[in-house]
Amino acid sequence: MFREYTPKRRNITTDVSAYRKHRNDLKIDYKNRCGYCNDIDTWRFIWFEIDHFIPKTRNKKPFLTIKTETDYSNLVYSCRSCNNAKRNKWPSNNQNIPNINNKGFIDPCDDNYSEQFDRLDSGRIIPKTELGEWMYNAMKLYKPQHEIIWNIDLLDKLIDEIEELLKSSPSDELTSRLLKGYREFKKYVKDLSSAGF
Repeated sequence: MFREYTPKRRNITTDVSAYRKHRNDLKIDYKNRCGYCNDIDTWRFIWFEIDHFIPKTRNKKPFLTIKTETDYSNLVYSCRSCNNAKRNKWPSNNQNIPNINNKGFIDPCDDNYSEQFDRLDSGRIIPKTELGEWMYNAMKLYKPQHEIIWNIDLLDKLIDEIEELLKSSPSDELTSRLLKGYREFKKYVKDLSSAGF
């Protein structure tokens, strides 16, 4: 499964002076995950950004006219990798048409987005449709970092589960050593991720 849930934007219509002021709300709605690759921001050293689903500019000219730059319904919580790869690509050249002839994008808050991709057991993202393949290449979802972050996130959840099991078992030296080892491993992984994703 590519992701466990589809993010949903709340209907936030508050006027803000800059789209970046929506950052905290986007983190909540996207559950701290990139809307495009589903990487969690916990394991990223480089900060997450805010993408305009319909680009603000295209070919160095203003493009976004059907929404404002601060319109919450057009914003996507995005890792830097996906935001930089997507940039202002918009093959239809029509703001109202996000994809045409299996080229373009699907809003990551649309249920159909998840149907474009799958994950191998290794965590690697793979396209399932022609449109998914176009997005996969356009956003460089083949980068190994997505697989690594998926595995770190999975391992972190497993360690949490093991810790809970060990806490509920009779206390002995082995349990204490295992708990200490898991905590040290989590710290190591956190330090590793801060070194460069």
